[in-house]
Amino acid sequence: MINFIAKRFGQSGLLALIMSLIVFFGMYVVGDPVEMLADEDFTEQDKIDLAIELGLDKPLPEQYITFLSNILRGDFGTSFVHNRPVLDLILERLPATLEVALVAMMIGLLVGIPLGIYSGINSNSRPSRAISFFTTVGYSIPNFWQALLLILVFSVSLRMFPSSGRGATIELFGIHLSLLSIDGLKHIALPAINLAIYKICMQTRLAKSGTQEVLFQEYMTFARAKGISRRRIIDRHLLPNILIPIVTITGLEIGGLIAFSTVTETIFAWPGIGKLLLDSIHMVDRPVVVAYLILITVMFVFINFIVDVLYAFLDPRIRYQK
Repeated sequence: MINFIAKRFGQSGLLALIMSLIVFFGMYVVGDPVEMLADEDFTEQDKIDLAIELGLDKPLPEQYITFLSNILRGDFGTSFVHNRPVLDLILERLPATLEVALVAMMIGLLVGIPLGIYSGINSNSRPSRAISFFTTVGYSIPNFWQALLLILVFSVSLRMFPSSGRGATIELFGIHLSLLSIDGLKHIALPAINLAIYKICMQTRLAKSGTQEVLFQEYMTFARAKGISRRRIIDRHLLPNILIPIVTITGLEIGGLIAFSTVTETIFAWPGIGKLLLDSIHMVDRPVVVAYLILITVMFVFINFIVDVLYAFLDPRIRYQK
């Protein structure tokens, strides 16, 4: 197990290094930060002075080595646009993204898994066919169009939820959270539902296919023959055996929600790291973009590692050996 952990850490470091190379040099090709930040009345000397101040006068390999050495010390640099430490900017926006992503994932799990199990057990019933139809529709609707539809129905027509912003927050251990206030819950509802619809459809299909695969295994038939109650069969025999693919996809989707909720955050003006990334790309704020993508890469690798470890707890047959 120790060898496995050491190997995964080595792979993580190599992946983060490759990602930093691709993003850093890719951002260099995209645009010149000096031209983006310079005012109309800037002279050529002013632009040169600005480039020296930002460290952009040095050769690109030297810029990258300086950036990489700073990261190893925990310094992700200073934002060109905001003139603030990049890590502070990301950590300031991260709680908002984590909130909406985790609420969306919880909705997806709590709704999708029971629907999938019910649909798998009663596969020929009308409710099961209706569930299959709605999951197909949920997969097919573009995320941005779905968000606009939610705003039109619940904000404009019914006036149930606000369409933008984070609302009132309450500070807990130095972190501002929307989930602790009524106004914050109203503001988080539509972004979370928008992200959760796809997750509900995905979890429903995973749970349904797993249920149909497990339902007629010999140990399930034997459990029913012993007269074990249906609830106990589902809890003790069915659910643990369908959780492995669900845990795998859920782990990946948590990272995806945090990293790629950009469209939802933009439409609902949710002040998360996705909106920060878009603004930084538009302004060619290189330190923010590179730091964001490196942190997201590390997060994905860490989540995958946690998922691998969870396999051993969910299925005793799975063990990592030398």
